Amino acid sequence: MTLLLHSSNNQRELDLGAQYHFAPHRCRFCDEPLLVDLVDLGMSPPCEAFLRPEQLEDKEAYYPLKVWVCTKCFLVQIAKYVEPEHIFDEYAYFSSYSTSWVAHAARYCDAMRSRLALGPRSLVVEVGSNDGYLLQHFVAQGVPVLGIEPAANVAAAAIRKGVRTQVAFFGRDLAEELVAAGFRADLIVGNNVLAQVPDLNDFVSGLAILIKPGGTITLEFPHLQKLLSECQFDTIYHEHYSYFSLTTVQLIAARHGLDVVDVDEPTTHGGSLRVHLCPAAARRQAGKAVERVLDREREFGLCGTQVYRAFTEDVRRIKRELLSFLIAAKNDRKTICGYGAPGKGNTLLNYCGVGVDFLDFTVDRNPHKHGCFTPGMHIPIRAVEALYEARPDYVLILPWNLKHEIARQLRHLAESGSKLVVPIPELAIIDPEGEW
Repeated sequence: MTLLLHSSNNQRELDLGAQYHFAPHRCRFCDEPLLVDLVDLGMSPPCEAFLRPEQLEDKEAYYPLKVWVCTKCFLVQIAKYVEPEHIFDEYAYFSSYSTSWVAHAARYCDAMRSRLALGPRSLVVEVGSNDGYLLQHFVAQGVPVLGIEPAANVAAAAIRKGVRTQVAFFGRDLAEELVAAGFRADLIVGNNVLAQVPDLNDFVSGLAILIKPGGTITLEFPHLQKLLSECQFDTIYHEHYSYFSLTTVQLIAARHGLDVVDVDEPTTHGGSLRVHLCPAAARRQAGKAVERVLDREREFGLCGTQVYRAFTEDVRRIKRELLSFLIAAKNDRKTICGYGAPGKGNTLLNYCGVGVDFLDFTVDRNPHKHGCFTPGMHIPIRAVEALYEARPDYVLILPWNLKHEIARQLRHLAESGSKLVVPIPELAIIDPEGEW
């Protein structure tokens, strides 16, 4: 299937662009030359490359963080500057440290067990299963599971919970090995993993091989429309190779014999889509929600170029707003600390140039990050208790998508007058006398 640009002016613009611009990269899905860029966030280190104290004077690897838009399939993407094997060698992200994310996973498991009548003769496979945050709920319900997780240190945490986990990268070859060993899945789960796949066609073809003829695949990912409309540029980093709309996912699925039959819109990660896929041979009717989301994407302009070209100035505006606030606060001798050390936070800090001249330190619930320093800006990471000792004037919330959960955790800081600062989609300062 080929999508045509809606505007003849857009098509002429692209034709002219092809004459005057060299295309250094090609689309990882459809192999089209990439001529239109979304945003250039400069040079940045990998977002999960946290440093130990003895590494602070070592050289750090920096890579371009430039984002392109394919004008054929409208996949938004960065080039593969960092190999997945390097990213996931010793991964620092453990899903279970977010209480709201674990609760979100539990609700999903309950809903899908009921919807698909999953039981002791079923098999649920999660690709990118992390520390067992989701599959543990199916285990408790007596549903057999298999997690596939490339990061050995994270997979070990899942195994300790009793979640059967294979340490591997998922793709066509692994799917064929599993099928040959007698595994076929009734449900395949992929939460926030599709973005981390450099070879999309290999990955999705593997899903199509592993799923049973009557099975269901759900893929959850941040919605590209939300990224653009709310300027969530900090969700762009090297381990996120691609950024998805339903329009593009439908194209990718169709190439590999899968149909989009339903879509949910969870609020996680600033606004996501959960797409339900099934083998096309099953001939299942698509729900009305699918067409509603596709219509909204078309109306928003995701199948043209104008909406993408306007993004850079929104990103620069947020940078100016944040830096203006931080400079004014420091000139007033205010103390500022951070909350969280997520991948998105490191994109924000490095693009805006926010280091220890602004933030005394940041805190995180993940003990694997304590005593380390953020990549690039070298901000020390401490336990959450450090905030109660410092009682800063301001706390910059780096995982802004969890701001409500974090506000509840930090409610006792209100007694000392601390205020929360949320940088995206626009700078917001939450007064402690207000609603936390």
